[in-house]
Amino acid sequence: MPHTVGAADLLRFAAATTEAYGVPPADAQLLADTLVTAELWGHPSHGMLRLPWYLGRLASGATAAVAAPETVGDSGAVLVVDGRDGLGQILTDRAVTWGVERARRHGVSAVAVRNSGHFGTAAYFTRKAAEQGCVALLATNASPAMAPWGGKEKTIGTNPWSIAAPGGRHGTVVMDIANTAAARGKIYHAKERGEPIPEGWAADADGVPTTDPRRAIEGLILPMAGHKGYAISFMFDVLAGVLTGSAFGSSVVGPYRPTGRSGVGHLLICVDIRSMADPAEFEERMEALIEETKSTPTAPGTAEILVPGEPEIRTAERLRTEGITLVDDTWAALVRVAAETAVPLPVPVPKSQELPA
Repeated sequence: MPHTVGAADLLRFAAATTEAYGVPPADAQLLADTLVTAELWGHPSHGMLRLPWYLGRLASGATAAVAAPETVGDSGAVLVVDGRDGLGQILTDRAVTWGVERARRHGVSAVAVRNSGHFGTAAYFTRKAAEQGCVALLATNASPAMAPWGGKEKTIGTNPWSIAAPGGRHGTVVMDIANTAAARGKIYHAKERGEPIPEGWAADADGVPTTDPRRAIEGLILPMAGHKGYAISFMFDVLAGVLTGSAFGSSVVGPYRPTGRSGVGHLLICVDIRSMADPAEFEERMEALIEETKSTPTAPGTAEILVPGEPEIRTAERLRTEGITLVDDTWAALVRVAAETAVPLPVPVPKSQELPA
């Protein structure tokens, strides 16, 4: 049966188990927070099911426990960094710090990170930049998941990207999407739940459409919007992989493989709003756009129009009270992690019990 736990307890567990693999406490806390935040946002595909993957790569040495990035090039507004196989979350968080600081100095900045690892949820990082007065775009590449349009062998990653901007009194607006019909993590999550995936998400190894998540993992994830999704994914590999000097195409290794150099690349672009507009006026204009969008008459069956990022914030508010529910396979994986690290498992919350907000 599924297990429901409090976000704070889950955060402590994820941080402590990561620390057990030699990751510094602050970095372990950050990695844990990215996973728990994904759960709170309603994206378990990027949540705790990935913790054993990251720990497995730390255990094998494929990922360095202590991030030690090295500057490759620095022209002021543009910074190129070699992540030297550090945790993607740690390197990307530092990229946000560098990117915002340089955007404030130059109006715009670009931070390229090569030889990194999977960083989890892109919106976690673009939100941070937006909260500091920037409009931010973050692109990354991923291990092969889809075939090029018209092909039958996967060589192109999902290559997700995110854009975030301050939204005035509405908070941060943010989009975070993969260029496939679904993120690969959603297919893994369906496999853990023992449920079929929707039609149109994937094909098996022979290119035949499938709703079986196991066959989908072995086969191909289909691009969103047909050839358009393929083209967008290809170009983001240009930005995140080729341009940054990192791995690209079929040479990128995914986080679910315990060995092999990941070679993931990231490109973060930050625009300091003050370099283009008065921040107060920008917020007013954003509020006008959001309000116009939300006041659009709704189609039958739709209760309310939501803007990008709004569903995640509402879900987080609810789950902080109700707790985070983990499916059986994810819980079983955490039981193994607890045994390996001697870190006590989070205590499940009785279903009728509400957690303090």
